[in-house]
Amino acid sequence: MSNLEKTPLHPVHIEAGARMGPFAGFDMPIQYEGILAEHHHTRTKVSIFDTCHMGEFDLRGPTALADLENLLTLKVSTLNIGQCRYGFLLNDAGGVIDDLTCYRRAEDHFFLVVNAGTRGGDAGWIASKLSPGTAFTDLSPGRAKIDVQGPASRAAIEKVFGQTLPELGYFRFTDVTLGGVDMTLSRTGYTGEWGYELYMDDTHGPDLWNKLVADGEIKPAGLGSRDTLRLEMGYALYGHELNDQMSPVAATRGMFIAKDKDFIGKATVDHDLADCQRYLTPILLESKRAAREGDDVVKDGTVIGTVTSGSIAPSIERAVALAYVDAAHTGIGTSLTISVRGKELAGEVTDLPFYKNGTARG
Repeated sequence: MSNLEKTPLHPVHIEAGARMGPFAGFDMPIQYEGILAEHHHTRTKVSIFDTCHMGEFDLRGPTALADLENLLTLKVSTLNIGQCRYGFLLNDAGGVIDDLTCYRRAEDHFFLVVNAGTRGGDAGWIASKLSPGTAFTDLSPGRAKIDVQGPASRAAIEKVFGQTLPELGYFRFTDVTLGGVDMTLSRTGYTGEWGYELYMDDTHGPDLWNKLVADGEIKPAGLGSRDTLRLEMGYALYGHELNDQMSPVAATRGMFIAKDKDFIGKATVDHDLADCQRYLTPILLESKRAAREGDDVVKDGTVIGTVTSGSIAPSIERAVALAYVDAAHTGIGTSLTISVRGKELAGEVTDLPFYKNGTARG
């Protein structure tokens, strides 16, 4: 464990008695009070998550827009200033190097938020594809990112700082000063609930975290509940649903891909859009017994797919799974089973999200 990186909030988690564990090369809080308690508190009230491990890149200059259009599957040119959008960074073969969010700060100034485990590879790939007129900076060292998530998040933050938050639409952001700290505030809601992401210099992270949790209304939550929350929404997780050997089409059925522009990996994407053999498929199980990554999906005695993520979905009290399944068996309502350690668990293909009462879009 000694070789694991630590976020600026690491001492805060240790002092709070969090159960720690390795994630993407970092020593991260897995849970505090418990995964189920933290999950339900986020769904019904408000929780705070350490996401400082995620990468942050700055790109600016007269060629930044054109370079990002070439690098990313999302349509960058139609982003308004103050708007962000989700998409993919692909390799030449169309495989997913990473999934990320692109923020537009100005006409020629952009900000990318990337996954922790892929940050180094992302930075090298992006830098190798940039024009001389595009300046690239990895801002990750020296930065802190805190997520406050849950239907009560706005009221709770306003109460802590005694000031009104700006009116932010879904996938919008702005620069603000809260409690004397300059930061970027965005509203994307990875948990499926109304929530905010706070980006700031790492020196302010611990003090800001402690202020937010001081009165007990905003409770700390770990990566355990973050995973069950994202799975209930059906969000893909890099390294599980996404990897550099497959295009994003199977995971998204073409969502988050601009079809009217060229980008690195587009030939493979176009091929898969026309003829994809397997799709990422949401499966609702009949019981609370969960499938796990790597379990077989079976139809009439034949293996037709593989589970990528599985868990109990606490908000609906049923087990759910995401799996890559042969295209012929992905229709909503299709009955199938998942083979879990010699036992066949009955389930059926459903639609997403599994949990349908999230408040993220407001």
